[in-house]
Amino acid sequence: MEEDRSAESIPLLQAEVRQLHQAIASHMVVDQAIGVVIVLGRLAPEQGWDVLKEVSQHTNTKLRAVAEQVVESMHGKELPASTRGALDTALARTRP
Repeated sequence: MEEDRSAESIPLLQAEVRQLHQAIASHMVVDQAIGVVIVLGRLAPEQGWDVLKEVSQHTNTKLRAVAEQVVESMHGKELPASTRGALDTALARTRP
């Protein structure tokens, strides 16, 4: 009986591991984007997070997607116009 329960729990544990891997990857991208925003705007770390959230809200784009766009822009990929505009606005509003 115990073997049956163990066998049943394997797919659940595998799904949980996949979710944790996705969460870690997402967190890494967001952290990288915060770093980019901090450098671009000469901001404090908490301000970088606020800017990313604002851009996400104003463009109606998931935060992770905005973070990916920002990170990719550092590798030569152009930011979408809506993201660029929202980022410029948020940075202008946040800068000291």
